[in-house]
Amino acid sequence: MAKTPSGNTSGRGQRDLKVRVKTAKGRKLSSTLWLERQLNDPYVARARKEGYRGRAAYKILELDDRYRFLVPGARVVDLGCAPGGWCQVAVQRVNALGEKSGKAVGRVLGVDLQEVDPIAGVELHQLDFLEDDADQKVKDWLGGPADVVMSDMAAASSGHKGTDHLRIVALCEAAAEFAFDVLEEGGTFVAKVLAGGAENELQAILKRAFTKVANVKPPASRSDSSEKFVVATGFRGRPGAAGAVDEEDLG
Repeated sequence: MAKTPSGNTSGRGQRDLKVRVKTAKGRKLSSTLWLERQLNDPYVARARKEGYRGRAAYKILELDDRYRFLVPGARVVDLGCAPGGWCQVAVQRVNALGEKSGKAVGRVLGVDLQEVDPIAGVELHQLDFLEDDADQKVKDWLGGPADVVMSDMAAASSGHKGTDHLRIVALCEAAAEFAFDVLEEGGTFVAKVLAGGAENELQAILKRAFTKVANVKPPASRSDSSEKFVVATGFRGRPGAAGAVDEEDLG
């Protein structure tokens, strides 16, 4: 029987592999190892069983269990939403389908560079978020403020760790700028980053715009991955804008 996501590990800190994959003709060893890891990943098995489009759904589930930002009635924008796991979680928790009687009905808007198969309760748009006026297009689709901006955006891997880190930080900065424009007071910003140091400036900016900024690696994030998530709660306003409170002013 497959282990649960919080199940035991072997003495070496690795999951015991249940399935071995033979290297097929024409398939690289790296591809074989990836397939083997997928087949033995309890989160992958759980996602398949519970109807989520990928194991990433459990990352946002675990973050929301801890910080409680996906509440009924919340208006959510999911940037880099493909294949849709985060949107699926958001729909359930903000009551976008109105299935929870007596609870406020939320809204979920998903944006991605690639086309995403329809998800009940989600308004999906295909868009390169880094193109000119992309943020304005999303604001027009939203038609008002958001309570939560989530970003799981990631650039295609270049194979160079430093380059990939800088690219994902740039995407996170673009998502943060968008969040500053659309978030309601008290809103939440959640984004994936890669540990590497270049995100320090972004962290400083977020600390001026939000009452609390946390860096988290949820259990569903693979231990050998350098990814982590920044969760900024209690939006106060764009840094430097009238009415915004700098961190220094709080002391």
